[in-house]
Amino acid sequence: MKKTLIAAFICSLSATPALAKTEIQFWHAMGGALGEKVEDVVAGFNASQNDYQVNASYRGNYNDTMTAAIAAFRSNQQPAIVQVYEVGTATMMAAEGAVYPTYQLMEEFSQGFDQSDYLSSVTGYYADSNGNMLSMPFNSSTPVLYYNKGAFEKAGLPDRGPATWAEMEEFGQKLLDAGYACGFTTAWQSWIHLENLSARHNVPFASKENGFGGTDTELQFNGPVQVAHIEKMGEWQKAGIFSYSGRTNEGSAKFYSEECGMYTESSAGYAGINANAQFEFGVSSLPYWDNAIETPQNTIIGGATLWTLRGHDDDAYRAVAAFYDYLSDPTVQADWHQFTGYLPITYSAIKLSEEQGFYEQNPGTDTSIKQMTSVEPTENSTGLRLGNFPQIRGIIDESLESVWNGTASAQEALDRAVSRGNEQLRRFERANR
Repeated sequence: MKKTLIAAFICSLSATPALAKTEIQFWHAMGGALGEKVEDVVAGFNASQNDYQVNASYRGNYNDTMTAAIAAFRSNQQPAIVQVYEVGTATMMAAEGAVYPTYQLMEEFSQGFDQSDYLSSVTGYYADSNGNMLSMPFNSSTPVLYYNKGAFEKAGLPDRGPATWAEMEEFGQKLLDAGYACGFTTAWQSWIHLENLSARHNVPFASKENGFGGTDTELQFNGPVQVAHIEKMGEWQKAGIFSYSGRTNEGSAKFYSEECGMYTESSAGYAGINANAQFEFGVSSLPYWDNAIETPQNTIIGGATLWTLRGHDDDAYRAVAAFYDYLSDPTVQADWHQFTGYLPITYSAIKLSEEQGFYEQNPGTDTSIKQMTSVEPTENSTGLRLGNFPQIRGIIDESLESVWNGTASAQEALDRAVSRGNEQLRRFERANR
């Protein structure tokens, strides 16, 4: 009888199912090849341990994803993690009760989180006034210049990108003389030619430390440096040295087709250019005006971070912390950086990429890192933290287009954009008092 009871007990133990994994939802905004890479990273995490399961879900573009997460939170159906682009930072910070700050999460649930290993030029954009990380850096990029090496050789140009905007004019004209349809085109015109232009030349884009000092900020991108640059680009548009392509990254088509010999774009454009360009290309730093600044400042980042949302239990947050630790692992981060062109978020990942010979085998791929880390950021080059920034960018795009089509001067267009943009800032300030 005793043996029978023992046997029955053993059978009952073997029939007991294993503890279920803790599942969390991760909403992201990356489609195409980048979306597939995100899925690979998530699959790697899920396979690396037996306690947690991250379910990744593509929710449309950045704005759609952030809007969907806010709506889901209101109905108590929010994911644990949502990817939010950098212009949504002020909105997420204003939603204090909805957000679980990363530094608090990691202090409570991570076993080896060390913020000092993360690039300060990246984390500073997403930190509070005490330097504490509010969200987890994921896909951070900065603008660089790509150039067609064959086109440069044909035009009698050196195998390097133009260091200054004055050289950009010279190089662009030589490409036209060599038979190319345009010298250069650009992606993300507001981000590159106003936001980063301002940072690179250490002039304010907005007051109050570009919004870091409070919501009662006012736009200031209609200053002499910005006006001179946009005025010159308007002249280049007429001459063919510059060719406007659209508000996002439509300019890639003109670069791929060899219509334009140069292209200012995100460092994260590397994967697409590497896959689509049927020619050898180089990568160089974003040019600067040497009559405005002797040593250019760092550029600022774009891309997105991962925000943790409140309303879940401790097991879910242990899963989130474990996932963030995995994303920060040097091997994982170096692979992500090398495939996508996004900045590595830790110094350890940079060191590993160097040891692996990636930069030596792929010259120029460390341009974004050098550009971001060669000088200490100032209050004008730490980043931007402005309310209703997506709407402000739309206003800027419209105003820049009026310069490109010749219906407004640079000063008129930027003055108008500042005035309309300030209206958006006041609306945000009133809503978040």
